[in-house]
Amino acid sequence: MTRDAPNGNGQTVRATAARTLAPVISGQGSLASLDDAEIPSRDRGLLRELCFGVCRTLPRLEALANELLRSPFKSRDNDIQALLLLGIYQLLYMRVPAHAAVGETAGAARILDKPWATRVINGCLRRLQRESVQLQARVDRDPAVALLHPVWWLKTLRQAWPDDWRDIAMANNHPGPMTLRVNRRHGDREEYRARLLDAGLESRLCEHAPDGVTLDTPCNVHELPGFAEGHVSVQDESAQLAAVLLGPALAPRPGARVLDACAAPGGKTAHLLEAFDIDMTALDNAPARLARVESTLERLSLSAQLVTADATELTWWDQTPFDTVLLDAPCSGSGVIRRHPDIKRARRPDDIRQLVSLQSRLLDTLWQTLNPGGTLLYATCSVLPEENSEQIQAFLERTPDARASPPDDVGWGKPTGPGRQLLPKESGHDGFFYARLVKQQPA
Repeated sequence: MTRDAPNGNGQTVRATAARTLAPVISGQGSLASLDDAEIPSRDRGLLRELCFGVCRTLPRLEALANELLRSPFKSRDNDIQALLLLGIYQLLYMRVPAHAAVGETAGAARILDKPWATRVINGCLRRLQRESVQLQARVDRDPAVALLHPVWWLKTLRQAWPDDWRDIAMANNHPGPMTLRVNRRHGDREEYRARLLDAGLESRLCEHAPDGVTLDTPCNVHELPGFAEGHVSVQDESAQLAAVLLGPALAPRPGARVLDACAAPGGKTAHLLEAFDIDMTALDNAPARLARVESTLERLSLSAQLVTADATELTWWDQTPFDTVLLDAPCSGSGVIRRHPDIKRARRPDDIRQLVSLQSRLLDTLWQTLNPGGTLLYATCSVLPEENSEQIQAFLERTPDARASPPDDVGWGKPTGPGRQLLPKESGHDGFFYARLVKQQPA
């Protein structure tokens, strides 16, 4: 864990974290709004750890805050609520000296133009220091608090995975490892591991992804040998399996036309281009997100046709069919909560129903662009059956020319109906679902 830097910027970092977290804890924002431009580079790691750590442990922090406060803060003081949560997080989960956790956090209220809150926060955090054991034992009687998930999330996970829900929740509560994808155009992963070791970075080979290497300790990407030259990218092991599953359809077909729908930020687009000789179209509905794809490809010296369009419509399509379609569909993100802990607060049960409807429309629309005999790979970073196995089963029932082609010869994940499900694994891969579908030739 990060120690507080003795540089006089402690209050500024905490005030910035509180401003970032205030809309997140009220369910009106996400950590995508995290802006560290005004923070010295040496303090940016602390800022990130504070924001992500609070979101990861939010149910427990809020339960403790309720015990410490005589009455809740008004909604206009969500930034002060965030400050209190930041203080609790530092005292319980970080190696920040207690005097800095209390003093710098309370003092940050002045930067937020609410000096009255300094005494309140100071008093609450001092009480937590005195009564920590008793208060934690009291709030942890609630499973939702102890497992750091809202009640509805735990209920949803338990219904979906009655034997695994607790392990999923526990995996969600630990930051995911930093996994790399070695660009096979510049050498294999064994060679790259040697380069990592020369740079003082220990690593291990991924078990299932043939191009994957996981670092023992995360680092800044610019410390990675050859990163700027495109020799390596950051990508979770689960996400790297898309190229593995599409290998049988693409390896024997140089020049195959491939569509990566919902392509941003471009990791799978790039991996397919690194691995196969293909004609790639990358589509996304947001120009800013597509710009990230362009930046990724530029660093890797790869090229694709980039299209800004809504994949639920076909106005962009020139009627020339694709041999392969990758649909990495928008989803709940329930398999990557550990990397995006604000999902715990941002998602609502109604969101799942809306996402299922969107996924269904995407499948129906993009199926029309696929050549007979072609392959569509459906992927989500979700662990929920309604987005995954149930979604694909419903598609197969309404689509006469579609048949499932499940990867029976792999050693990862769980077979779930017409697809395969990976559950998040502590120190391992993220949660992910894949279903491979083949379009049958007309009779």
